[in-house]
Amino acid sequence: MILMPNPWTGIGNPYTRTEVLERLHATLDHGEPIIAAGAGTGISAKFIEKGGADLLIIYNSGRFRMSGHGSTAGLMAYGDANAVAMEIGEFEVLPVVKEIPVICGVHASDPRRRIWHHLLKVKDMGFSGINNFPTHAIVDGLFRQVLEETGMSVQHEIDMIGLAQKDGIDLFSIVYVATPEESRKMAEAGADVIIAHVGCTIGGSIGVTDASCTLEEAATRTQEIIEAARSARPDILFLSHGGPICTPSDAAYINEHSDTVGFVGASSLERMGVEESLIQITNEFKQIPCPAAHKR
Repeated sequence: MILMPNPWTGIGNPYTRTEVLERLHATLDHGEPIIAAGAGTGISAKFIEKGGADLLIIYNSGRFRMSGHGSTAGLMAYGDANAVAMEIGEFEVLPVVKEIPVICGVHASDPRRRIWHHLLKVKDMGFSGINNFPTHAIVDGLFRQVLEETGMSVQHEIDMIGLAQKDGIDLFSIVYVATPEESRKMAEAGADVIIAHVGCTIGGSIGVTDASCTLEEAATRTQEIIEAARSARPDILFLSHGGPICTPSDAAYINEHSDTVGFVGASSLERMGVEESLIQITNEFKQIPCPAAHKR
């Protein structure tokens, strides 16, 4: 595959790694938080961009989520995660967004792919960066042990971040981690932004019912993840995600009680936004006058 030079670099997708970082730091220089959003459809992406998000992240769970299924379906053997993310990007999101950088979720431990080769395809498609999703970082217990021992470990995700910085690839990276140790390793590998993942998002029609921790505990866990990464590198940006952090006020609390500078919303932004607005507008339509109904 021959990567042709992109004449639009610098004024729209795709952006270089340096350009994405410059945009994020400019947001912070204006005193605003960084907001990244998962998008499983083109219509979601279009209006999340209009709402002012700083990044769009495309991964396979977005398709399941916006089809009415739990986001955890993205971790199951219900499809080719890497192919689904590329398809959403190519045919739904990249054609409709105007300016916001678009990030591709990559399942780094897929044993059928040479990840360096897949990253070149991601870059060629017009994505500006990568995210490690599906991520095995949010799997624990015996199943996590099996994954680690049978060649499908989180280390593949960490190694991918190192590959993303190689000459000819040069992709921005924003990564999920669930523990301080993973955070430190991702920092050492060169991750640009670290997302402290504190569990599946609660709420809505297909979210979990019990958070993995309280909001206060989420802030503590998030700060521990931040400090571990900073012990390796001080120049990383940190965002919050998951568990009880599902509303703007929740995200504000984490920003105020940790060193995060923003939030990543997938279910909490895209899915719940659709659920709530569709319920409301459908109810409003059901309240309109219907004089002819009384004449039947």
